[in-house]
Amino acid sequence: MGHRQDLLAAARRLLRTKGYARITARDLVAESGTNLASIGYHFGSKEGLLNAAIGEAIEEWTEQLARVAMADPAATPAERGFSAWSAMLDGVAAQRELVVSYLEALAQAERAPALREQFARQYRRCRERVAELVAESLGDGTTPDDPQVRALAGFVMAVCDGFAVQWVLDPEGVPAADELRRGVERVWGPAHHTER
Repeated sequence: MGHRQDLLAAARRLLRTKGYARITARDLVAESGTNLASIGYHFGSKEGLLNAAIGEAIEEWTEQLARVAMADPAATPAERGFSAWSAMLDGVAAQRELVVSYLEALAQAERAPALREQFARQYRRCRERVAELVAESLGDGTTPDDPQVRALAGFVMAVCDGFAVQWVLDPEGVPAADELRRGVERVWGPAHHTER
């Protein structure tokens, strides 16, 4: 691997063991076997590197959830959504350190326009990927750039982000996957069948 990949791998390990706020540039250099100049050259700053590592990990997690959602070709769009949410709820414990680091990073991004834009780009990529999955699930020729598909992609992301935050703060209060399914079906089930 080159210095860029070495730094990303080191950042991902440190995000899990030290958390975003406690990682220093020297920690990254020691963990990666690179040098301080490499951080600036490849990522602009320590925060740029850490945010890139978080973005890479979130994109991988998104792809894992996408594989779960799309595994059954006969599933309805709602069943695919529930499959992804269930997998997210079942897997959030293993991603706790990543979620905490992500929340720490978001707080920093508000004061640093370059970092905020980096996160915005990551969100746009994720939204585009989720919109592709929504359009594919519909199977009716709707394209990912359809405004309703993009809105639904944003909703799916908001639910995932919201449950992840709730899990960090109150893991016992987050619903189990089957409770979520039954609750949503109870509230939205009839509306799903109503023609508009």
